[in-house]
Amino acid sequence: MIRTKRVYEEASAGDGARVLVDRLWPRGVSKEAAALDNWAKEVAPSDELRAWFDHDPERWAEFRRRYAAELDGKRETVRREALDVADEDPLADGTLTLVYAARDTEHNNAVALKRYLEARL
Repeated sequence: MIRTKRVYEEASAGDGARVLVDRLWPRGVSKEAAALDNWAKEVAPSDELRAWFDHDPERWAEFRRRYAAELDGKRETVRREALDVADEDPLADGTLTLVYAARDTEHNNAVALKRYLEARL
């Protein structure tokens, strides 16, 4: 099971393996509070794509398409940095939570990555 959650929300046992999928560290969050199993910077959208999108819902569909194209070019990294983390953590029970910092809970890279992974699993 793949979930998404803001890094500013408290970690819980049901999160399973927690993987930060942002290129930049979230402001005001300590590593302890983030309670991450991995920080998958390489899985995050490129700086150029992130800047272009700028969390504009009007660009959401095109952002997802461009991000998927980036992810297609690094499938092994996506598997290693995100999927394998959940598989290797015995406490995760196969659950992967993609952690992100964006305020918009519907239009962000973690949601796009979740859709990408679910479509390809």
